[in-house]
Amino acid sequence: MKKALAILAILVIAISVSERAFSQSHSGVEDLSQPAGNAPPMFGIHWARGFNPSYLQQQAHAGSSTTSSPDMSYHGGKILTTAVIQSIFWGTSWGTKPGDKITGLDNWYAGFSNSYYADTSDEYTGSNGTVGPATTYSGHVIDTSRASSGNNTSSILAEVCKVITAPDPSANGYYAVYVDLPRKGNYCAYHSWGSCGGVPVQFAFFWKLDGDSGCNPNSTVASESEGLAALANVSGHELSEARTDPTGTGWYDAGGAENGDKCAWTFNVPYVTFSDGSHWKVQGEWSNAAYNGGSGYLNSAGQDGCLDGDTGNEPPNP
Repeated sequence: MKKALAILAILVIAISVSERAFSQSHSGVEDLSQPAGNAPPMFGIHWARGFNPSYLQQQAHAGSSTTSSPDMSYHGGKILTTAVIQSIFWGTSWGTKPGDKITGLDNWYAGFSNSYYADTSDEYTGSNGTVGPATTYSGHVIDTSRASSGNNTSSILAEVCKVITAPDPSANGYYAVYVDLPRKGNYCAYHSWGSCGGVPVQFAFFWKLDGDSGCNPNSTVASESEGLAALANVSGHELSEARTDPTGTGWYDAGGAENGDKCAWTFNVPYVTFSDGSHWKVQGEWSNAAYNGGSGYLNSAGQDGCLDGDTGNEPPNP
């Protein structure tokens, strides 16, 4: 009995440490990773299936009639009125064994613009305007040098600054870094921000997710490999969050969850159709308007505020 109690105590301590290390601050500072020094923060971490440090808190919030609304609130900063997107494929294997992931993600980003799925974020306004339906995809860059782990956010920003010699001067640049390293941690992806030569940039990091059950959306779209389908889903999560909360001063809820976090690992339909007619299994994104109007589908906490842009589930103002 004493041994069992000791094991239980260890587990409680471990969970408590995990919560402090990976949960967003409730003081209004949105920083999941608490990085040392001036390293870029890890926003909107897309946790692997079965791991969510904030799950118990979310369930308590959803089950209490006295808690505040689950809606996201605005924190005074900028959003991305549009996004100028470029993909970076970093790692020694991208030049020889890309599979269908490079061409597939090129198509994903091209089809995202002006899609109903992109419209799921268009109700949010910041100090510099409103999120718009159109994005621009500038293609991809391949860097076959050895990739760094995503656990070092400064290395990911340095890679962006190295290969993107002329970042978008409008400060709407979003750079998605896909490495060829298997997942090393409890997350599939995250987004962040920094600057390159004085120009503000937004960036995101993605592990190699081939054969990774913790990050697999279990897509039934026949034309896509499992690795591509996994990256497509988490790409939707991170891009949607970067558009609505690029620097941690945009939109998130009382617990620090962004629009992608609030609908993670919930799917309304087998696939969503993008503006170019391509099909992707992607999670929905949280919509305050949908929740308040009762028109969304349920997230994992039982709140009906998720939209994916599928027919019959379009944003209120497409």
